[in-house]
Amino acid sequence: MQNLVILAGNVGGTPETRTTQGGTRITHFSLATSRPKRDSNGKILRDDNNHRLEDTEWHRITCFNGVGKTVEQYVDKGMKVMVRGRIHYTRWTDSENIERYGVEIIADEVTFLTRAKSNENSGGGNEPEDDEIPF
Repeated sequence: MQNLVILAGNVGGTPETRTTQGGTRITHFSLATSRPKRDSNGKILRDDNNHRLEDTEWHRITCFNGVGKTVEQYVDKGMKVMVRGRIHYTRWTDSENIERYGVEIIADEVTFLTRAKSNENSGGGNEPEDDEIPF
């Protein structure tokens, strides 16, 4: 059996990167996915302007090392990306001794579905040239 997740959506904000004391780079970003709202008969609901109504879900995406570095350099808010990875559940006790739970997607691959942001810090030639580039 395998824990495999594939999500395609819009990046919700600029990715944030930190480095652990051991030197591991960890990059986080949020990803919004949407699906149409349906009535009890399965028909897609529409608003007064005939636009499809949608339910949006937010996912916390975590990338390590090389994938994280690429995401940090080229991904920006609003971009469309596809993430392939696995679900990771966490449990901890907060400062008030309350047990908390969380879920995140550990990304093995991030594919750009729209153009990557330009990287002003690169010396040129390092920017992706294609619309869809897996990392």
